[in-house]
Formats: sequence, structure tokens, C-alpha cells
Amino acid sequence: MTDLLWLLLPVAAASGWLAARRSANSTEPVRPDPAPAYLKGLNYLLNEQPDKAIDVFVQMLEVDSETVETHLALGNLFRRRGEVDRAIRIHQNLIARPTLNRDQRAQALLELGQDYMRAGLFDRAESLFIELDESNSHQESALQNLLVIYQREKDWHKCLDVAKRLGRISGRSLRAERAHYYCELADEVLQKGDRTQFRNYLKKARSNDENCVRATLLEGRIEVADGACQEAIATLNRVEQQDRSYLSEALPLLLDCFRQNGSREALTRFLRQLFERNPTIEVALALTDQVQLEEGDAAALHFLIDYLQAHPDIAGIDRLIALSLKGIDEGAAETLTLLRQLIRKLLEGRQGYQCQHCGFQGKSLHWQCPSCHFWGSVKPI
Repeated sequence: MTDLLWLLLPVAAASGWLAARRSANSTEPVRPDPAPAYLKGLNYLLNEQPDKAIDVFVQMLEVDSETVETHLALGNLFRRRGEVDRAIRIHQNLIARPTLNRDQRAQALLELGQDYMRAGLFDRAESLFIELDESNSHQESALQNLLVIYQREKDWHKCLDVAKRLGRISGRSLRAERAHYYCELADEVLQKGDRTQFRNYLKKARSNDENCVRATLLEGRIEVADGACQEAIATLNRVEQQDRSYLSEALPLLLDCFRQNGSREALTRFLRQLFERNPTIEVALALTDQVQLEEGDAAALHFLIDYLQAHPDIAGIDRLIALSLKGIDEGAAETLTLLRQLIRKLLEGRQGYQCQHCGFQGKSLHWQCPSCHFWGSVKPI
């Protein structure tokens, strides 16, 4: 409401000034005084009835070179307030005026395209942005909006084309985004069983972004599924160098590979080396399981206690209670079991991923943030 009032004050002033100016410069017979309509609009404004005030002032403001910016500002404000129909009407009215110069019409087309996007009319918005792009008017904004449309429509080939052109115009690389588009295409062809095209798309993803963790995880999962454990281990080990934040995503696959190979000693050695470099809770719990297998419950309990004293963590406490339940009396076991149930409820409600750009949290990994739509910004907490 405050934004609208601040905008309407200059609109009201402009309405009165333009009306007075036209009256003073006119050589035609004197028309009825516009003051009653102007005062009516002011009255609505002072009584905090901005919608009615808008209607009055917009009717008074004829579209010409002096009022185009005011109409654009009003339409933009309507769109921000969610009144898309009113924004569309204002911008369509502007475009229909033959008095607009080329730049003013292009600006009105851009605003109308954004109105259509807000209304979910992507086909209409797309045609307007394509027109702006082809006319070299507001080309960067038009391409950016086209990219948003094609992402929502999951037309990844068009995304790649637009991202390449947008990168040249804006000076931004967009290489990471293009890598994700290729990963999306790889996912699509994998569902159709086309392994050859799947690998081609992953290769293109890596050529755009050598640190694309998503491409590495996709490749590793297929290698694990095919039983190519040595290749999978080599592939998934790259995650640590690419972005160690995603180690928790690669670790279950790595553990599966080592267990398929049946080499307990190799797995223990791998986990201990990994733990030295990355003492995260996921690695610590995996190593706890391995110590339990090789050295028994007491050794695993001792290792986990040492870890939690330095790195307190609720998932670690849950595992500590599970280890502590063995060999204790019934009364203590009952208490610990109840405590573990409460901790499990806390764990169930905990969000596992967070966007590093906007703060969005969720329980599953999204390669494109559902909130801010950034690519690769959602990471394990």
C-alpha cells in the first residue's frame, strides 16, 4: 500500500500539471474544468482508496511522450502487486498507441511480456521476447526471460541455444548452467535406455564445467548399476576435488562399490584416509560401522564418543545410543530407547539441504533451487 501511495502522489501531480498545461496552451474553445475529476482522485488518495484513485488518474492521463513512463510505472506496480490483468491492460493500451517512439514501444513490449509470464501465458510472452531479440531491443532482458520460459517448459535444447547467445551479449559465461542442461538431457535419454547418447551428454556437461558434480554422480551411478566398481570408484572420487559439499551424495555409492568388491581392508583404508581429510558426520558414521565390524562394539563406541566430543551431531548421538543399548540392564535400555525415539523424530523433521543463494531448505536435493531458480546452489547441510 505504501509503495502505491508514493507512486500515486507524483501521478496526481502530473495529472493536474498536464491538465493545466494543455488548458493554457490550447487555442481551442475552453473545455470544462478538469479540476473536479482531479480533486476526486485526490480525495480517493487521501482516504486510502488507491484503486479508485488509479482509475481516475489513468483516465486523466492521455498516452503521449510525457506520460509513457508514468503508465509503465503503474503497470509495473500492478504486476508486482499481483494484479496482472490490470498491468496487461495498461501495457496493451500503450503498445496500441501510434505516437510511441521505437524505444518506448520496446519497453512496453518487455513489460507486457513480463506480465504474460506472471500470468503463466508463456506462449504469448515467448513471442514478444523473440520479437525484441530479433529487433535488437532490450536483447539481454529478452533472452534472460526466454531462458526462464524454456527452463520451466524443460526445453533444454532451446535453453542451450539461448544461454550461448545470452553469454555472448552479457559477458557471463553460463557454463555451469549449460552443464546442468546437458545433465537434464542425459537424464531424459537414460530413461529411454540410450546409454550412448547419455554418455555423450555427460561428456558435453563436463566440457562446459569440469567441476560439474552432477555429471560425476550420474556417471558413477550408472557404473555402479553396471557392476563396474573400479571405474565407479575412480569416477566418484572426483567429487571430493570438485565440491566436497556433495561427498555425502557420493559416499553411499562408494561404500556399495567397495562392498561389491568384497575388500574389507580396502574399504577401511579408504574411509580412514577420507576421514582424515573430511571429518564429516557421514564419513564418521561409515567408519564407525567399519570399526564395529572389524574391532567390535567397544572400539566403535570409543571412536564415536571421541568424534562427538569434537563434533557434536544429533545423528551421531542417535548412533551412539544404538551402540550403548547393547549389554545394559532393562531399565536403562528402556530409557535410552525412549530417548532414541525422540531423537529420531528430530531427525525426521530436519531439513537435509539448503540453497546457498536464497536459504531455501528441503529434504531432497534439487539441482535447480525451487525458490530462486539458481543452478547448483542447493547443497547438503
